[in-house]
Amino acid sequence: MTLDFEPINDLTGPGEAKSNLDLLARLFPDAVVDGTVDIDALRDLLGDNAAPSSAEAFGLRWPGMAEARRLSTLPATGTLLPKPGESVGWNTSRNIVIEGDNLEVLRLLRRGYTNKVDVIYIDPPYNTGNDFIYDDKRTTSQADHETAAGQRDDEGVLQVGEGSDRTQDRKAGASRHTAWLSMMYPRLLVAQHLLKDTGVIIVAIDDSEHARLKLLLDRVYGAENFIANIIWQGGRKNDSRYVSVGHDYMLIYAKNEGSLREKGVRWREERSADEATREAAKTAWAESGQDQEKATKLMKAWISSLPEGHPAKENNRFYEFEPDGRVFRKRDISWPGGGGPRYDVVHPITGLPVKVPSRGWIYSKPERMQQDIDAGLIVWGKDHNEYINRKTYLDSEEGVVPTSVFEKKRTSASKSLDSLLGPGVFDFPKDVNVLSRWLGLVTEGSKDALVLDFFAGSGSTGHAVMELNAADSGNRRYILVQLDESVDKDGYDTIADITRERLRRAGQQIAARQTPEAADIDTGFRSYSLASSNVRAWDGTPDQLDLLGAVDNLVAGRTTDDLLVEMMLRLGVDLTTPLETREVAGSTLYNLAGTLFAYFGTDITVERANEVAKALVAWRDEDPGDADTTVVVRDTGFIDSAAKLNFAAAVEQAGFTKVRSI
Repeated sequence: MTLDFEPINDLTGPGEAKSNLDLLARLFPDAVVDGTVDIDALRDLLGDNAAPSSAEAFGLRWPGMAEARRLSTLPATGTLLPKPGESVGWNTSRNIVIEGDNLEVLRLLRRGYTNKVDVIYIDPPYNTGNDFIYDDKRTTSQADHETAAGQRDDEGVLQVGEGSDRTQDRKAGASRHTAWLSMMYPRLLVAQHLLKDTGVIIVAIDDSEHARLKLLLDRVYGAENFIANIIWQGGRKNDSRYVSVGHDYMLIYAKNEGSLREKGVRWREERSADEATREAAKTAWAESGQDQEKATKLMKAWISSLPEGHPAKENNRFYEFEPDGRVFRKRDISWPGGGGPRYDVVHPITGLPVKVPSRGWIYSKPERMQQDIDAGLIVWGKDHNEYINRKTYLDSEEGVVPTSVFEKKRTSASKSLDSLLGPGVFDFPKDVNVLSRWLGLVTEGSKDALVLDFFAGSGSTGHAVMELNAADSGNRRYILVQLDESVDKDGYDTIADITRERLRRAGQQIAARQTPEAADIDTGFRSYSLASSNVRAWDGTPDQLDLLGAVDNLVAGRTTDDLLVEMMLRLGVDLTTPLETREVAGSTLYNLAGTLFAYFGTDITVERANEVAKALVAWRDEDPGDADTTVVVRDTGFIDSAAKLNFAAAVEQAGFTKVRSI
């Protein structure tokens, strides 16, 4: 038996440098010697797939790239402090709002939320030339950075003015691009860990960094996982000198497009004219006396009567009636773009294979085609010499594939936020309806999706999630992260203050709209703020050189609730895990869904240690599960070694095998 419980600060998480090394050691033990990587040995083990160190590689490069990448592998050193007073429905909400630098917050979330997020939406700074407020503590000096960027010659002289190989403007522009890329790169790398294998990231951007962002996302996610470059036309600028550039982009990537394809994922939405078409079909069926041929003619006549450009005229001109009155449209059954698979599909009457489209079948496997045949979704020709088609029913949920260009005036988003918070509180908010649409699309309408936005701004993403839930009684939840950037607005000290207030008021509005019979939806949030760790770092100050004063390794003024949150972050526990508490031996005993207990009491004597141990065992045994329960205690909480020994013996005898300390 040992008195040393493993400190939670010594544990490592996915994506951190130490865990990356451990993973490499498991895959290639011969390449890891004494905790360091033998690069030459690793290159030998990879064979021809390993590029020599001097090889030229295709892709985006910039000065400071290696340092930016290294930042993504560092373990988190801070913690999150819970702020129930800033929250709405702290005890019940599963939504999270975090104030603080998003790189450190992402590193903190990495352990508990790796492979947990369904969709990331971010609207990062557009790099318009203003100073960046993100400071990632670059380890190189400014002079080193300028040299790496080619802005100083071999003798260290800054190239400025006439005779320089760079003009001042180009030099400043390159520096801005470099700073922006170095800010984005580590955040995207850490965020990639958080996405599920079927997850999707959407990044909003304008022309200033669009090209570089596309290459950066290719690097982080892989060009093979690129889905689309969405163009959002938001308005016209008549004061432009050359062209009215009123659009932004949304770059969409899957974490693993192959996983989406294997699961048969198809993003579809209801056509805007479907409701009107359904009503027209009902009328035609009734007026025809439920005659299939007459109803089809009436339907065609209605479509012809519509003005040019009407969505129903464009989308629905080929609809026909089934004998039972259902309305369908014939759809192409070939592979888009050509090169699709070719296999036999047997005609039900002649028993011979039908003609295969020149572009191949739309379904990669015959089994998938058979599903449509069995479901009656194939329109057969008279015999095998005619091509076949798919049926799409008007009352089906298949919908239409979204296009890569859409138009939506941005002014409506500003007006909506002004009506909620007052005029001029936040400039250029994102449109909640646009976000709701795309969040719903890329998650296939999943009602339990987890959405992350680590450039939260005014909180449009959280607002959109609540609106989606209100529309279909969903249980989607969000995590928003916003830097504590100061603002000069009445009633608001930081942008994060605006974020929280917007969510409070939006939640109140949505809740007020709900009918009594509607399912309850989560319109609250839990608020946290980034802070230094509760565990004091050694800095060699006179206070710490005082051995008696250094016995307590925790920061003064922090509560046991603060310690609990840091413990959850270090151990990779979801921050919204159900929590119960009981008072035991003068302090709080925490129970996180029966899988983890925590006790941070002080002055624990032998008697108190026994009392805590008995309470742990009794609570666990009230609802014993299959989980391997972990216990966390305050390392300096025991009054002496005898108390600690008694506690260790009691919990070990009771079957607790994982005891950690903070």
